[in-house]
Amino acid sequence: MASTQEKATHKNNSPSPSSSSSAQVLQNWSLAAPSEDPIPKAASMAALIRPAETIADPPATKTTTSKGISIMPRAQTSHPLDPLSAAEISVAVATVRAAGATPEVRDSMRFIEVVLVEPDKHVVALADAYFFPPFQPSLLPRTKGGPVIPSKLPPRKARLVVYNKRSNETSIWIVELSEVHAATRGGHHRGKVISSKVVPNVQPPMDAMEYAECEAVVKDFPPFREAMKKRGIEDMDLVMVDPWCAGYHSSADAPSRRLAKPLIFCRTESDCPMENGYARPVEGIHVLVDMQNMVVIEFEDRKLVPLPPADPLRNYTAGETRGGVDRSDVKPLQIIQTEGPSFRINGNFIAWQKWNFRIGFTPREGLVIYSVAYIDGSRGRRPVAHRLSFVEMVVPYGDPNDPHYRKNAFDAGEDGLGKNAHSLKK
Repeated sequence: MASTQEKATHKNNSPSPSSSSSAQVLQNWSLAAPSEDPIPKAASMAALIRPAETIADPPATKTTTSKGISIMPRAQTSHPLDPLSAAEISVAVATVRAAGATPEVRDSMRFIEVVLVEPDKHVVALADAYFFPPFQPSLLPRTKGGPVIPSKLPPRKARLVVYNKRSNETSIWIVELSEVHAATRGGHHRGKVISSKVVPNVQPPMDAMEYAECEAVVKDFPPFREAMKKRGIEDMDLVMVDPWCAGYHSSADAPSRRLAKPLIFCRTESDCPMENGYARPVEGIHVLVDMQNMVVIEFEDRKLVPLPPADPLRNYTAGETRGGVDRSDVKPLQIIQTEGPSFRINGNFIAWQKWNFRIGFTPREGLVIYSVAYIDGSRGRRPVAHRLSFVEMVVPYGDPNDPHYRKNAFDAGEDGLGKNAHSLKK
């Protein structure tokens, strides 16, 4: 879908090294260093923590010493802002499914979204200051007697949006990932449900399985097949059915019902996988599908509109032009960095010149940029933004004719920008 509006969130409320609230939270955790591991004083931090400009390998998992001072073990290998791993997602899903009251409830669960519960800023500051390179001691909260460094970070958590097909209910679950091993079968997995709640009068986004099921149901509907024959289409493999959210235009579209109003397109006789089927919309057909029960509940062949003629140039692929070669005057472009790139990557941490930040990914927003900072001379690390992402991309089509008046695509909330992202690699 083409975008006409893009929005980004920008929150510039980064933690202060002298934040008293951060120190209080650390005290509430009761996570002071063990008695056998002395708490490093501020003057000794330089011996323990590397400067911000340094990108090193992940810290060791066992206790080591530096100049006679004990360094506490790094109990966590995933940074608090790293996206959930495959193993963590498996644990979160298995934990929620196991919490279902009956086998019927468990089997009816559809997991629409599983994302990281992003931690509070003081947790991120603590991780960046001590647990993960490049170590930045200036981020530690200051307390009497020097910084209080816990022996481990709080457990990571996952947030799950679950649609129950049987009850037509949407629920949100928070799961603590207390222990996660990489093996998906036979490994030791443990999660704990922190909270769960049913959110009334909402419908979560449709998933890929529902898209496929809806297309199959519409194509098998006899009145639909008859309408296609009127338009000269008998091969259902050429037909594309795009389930669109019904929107809310009247009480009939109330979110208590999981509805879709599909739009229909048709490819040409070509079997080319790159063919742009959206160049040939099938107009005049109204379809309403009950997505919970997967049945067509309304169908009308309102107007017979001829299909656009088959035209290979509608694909808009490279080299397809009318009467000539496309942009033959473009000279070759080569970009060579003999000494490698100017940026450095360590896991999800990126440093470029005096800038550094972390990247993440969600199925709704796509790319998320965290903890943007600038190394500003004697001022040290200057926070610029805590979190940057697309919150939504709305595409109003603006055609007052039926059925186009209701085409208002919310590309993030309804379809998921992240789920539709593609790699930039060839």
